[in-house]
Amino acid sequence: MLFLRFAAVSLLATAVASGATAQELRIGLQSDSDVLDPDQSRTFVGEIVFTALCDKLVDITPDLELTPQLATDWKWSEDGTSLTFNLRDDVTFHDGTPFDAEAVAYNINRSLTLEESRRKSDLASVTGTEVLGPHEIRINMDHPDAALLAEMANRPGMMVSPEAARATGADFGNNPICSGPFRFVDRVAQDRIVLERFEDYWNADEIHLDRVVYLPIPDTTVRLANLQSGDLDLIERLAASDLEQTQEDEGIEVESVTSLGYQGLTFNINNGFRGDTPWGNEPLLRQALSYAIDREVLNQVVFEGAFTPANQPYSPESPWFDMEHPIPPRDLERARALLAEAGYPDGLSLEIQVPNTSEPMQLMQVVQAMASEVGIDINITTKEFATMLSDQTAGNFTASQVGWSGYVDPSANLHQFVTTGGGINDAHYSNADVDRLLNAARETTDTDERKEYYDQARDILVQDAPLIYLYHPTWLWAMRDEVTGFKPWPDGRIRLEGVKLQ
Repeated sequence: MLFLRFAAVSLLATAVASGATAQELRIGLQSDSDVLDPDQSRTFVGEIVFTALCDKLVDITPDLELTPQLATDWKWSEDGTSLTFNLRDDVTFHDGTPFDAEAVAYNINRSLTLEESRRKSDLASVTGTEVLGPHEIRINMDHPDAALLAEMANRPGMMVSPEAARATGADFGNNPICSGPFRFVDRVAQDRIVLERFEDYWNADEIHLDRVVYLPIPDTTVRLANLQSGDLDLIERLAASDLEQTQEDEGIEVESVTSLGYQGLTFNINNGFRGDTPWGNEPLLRQALSYAIDREVLNQVVFEGAFTPANQPYSPESPWFDMEHPIPPRDLERARALLAEAGYPDGLSLEIQVPNTSEPMQLMQVVQAMASEVGIDINITTKEFATMLSDQTAGNFTASQVGWSGYVDPSANLHQFVTTGGGINDAHYSNADVDRLLNAARETTDTDERKEYYDQARDILVQDAPLIYLYHPTWLWAMRDEVTGFKPWPDGRIRLEGVKLQ
């Protein structure tokens, strides 16, 4: 079976490569992207594609400093309720239309008003924009929002062509037109996404590739085999279990960096009738499952010790990590006591949906074995990743193994997932105190004060347990040694400036 899958993928990659120039880069993705619209998208692989397709107002450095991209500089008002950007004057969208302040105003308004937009909670503080000149714009807020600038380094800051977006509406993702180094050519769902060099890119001197082909290959073994055979040039999320073997391969280079994000379990609390279950209604059950899990064993068994156990959205290396809540040890007695207190002394069943990729399955099988020791019978349902996320949004789940790639500002790792009406709050979890604390954390620029708000919110979230955090990944990329100029970023995105094929 493995051979057949490998052969099929290998033939696809060979077919794609047959018409390629020497500067076509073939990237193996862990899954397919969802919709290629920055306002509607939510997948990490979507972010990888957007990094080549859609420039942002702001970017980050490998050291997590904010740095200009489409904006040249920015300035906060004294009261923190407005943010003014000066913009590059040498940028065009892929359809030839100019990038300017009016385009930024359109994009901000689209993120706030498009019915399908997932960026509304990211920009909740924004009241409007003022075009101050052809390449100067002010974003106004109803209160200070310390997270807003960092949001401009992610999907809320990605600029799409206003002309194309007006013409296509919610269907923009079928033929996305942005201003990044590569323009959209073709997409076949579950097969490939093809981009080619945009000749009028403002930073064209740093772009050496003519074409980029993204190939979704969920099986980590198959993805690595295609790299080793030369059918792929670069793969993201190399399996930790393959790290030692890959490092010994003389023709392959490995790069790694600690992630800003996390992986865990999200429960349906109140999203439709499937939220009206013991698991959605009773936080003690969710706490019991958390105590049944040995996170360090997960790390050793599934990830060869390469990742970091987690119990919150920030890694221990982050200044936002809550030291009052260290990783809890496994406690089977407490897990059984919590089950009994909740009215289930003999245990109960739980369906968890997982992406149809290798590591999530391995992870959940270990969690399944751990949970069984306290009487929790986990049924694992596998789904293609984009389908799984769609089902989450619709409330068609009890629990999901899902995570977040992570942003620089702490608000983006938490606020949109647990505040009432948050853009990615698929659980429909709602707690007024959590809302108050996390909104207050966005409204102050004082780091110590923000940290206190986040710590207080964590006290509540530990008890309510709408999410169970499991681990912080280490980003692992593997590439043929013909690939040069690649640099690892903690956000996991693949930036193609300076990348060449020798």
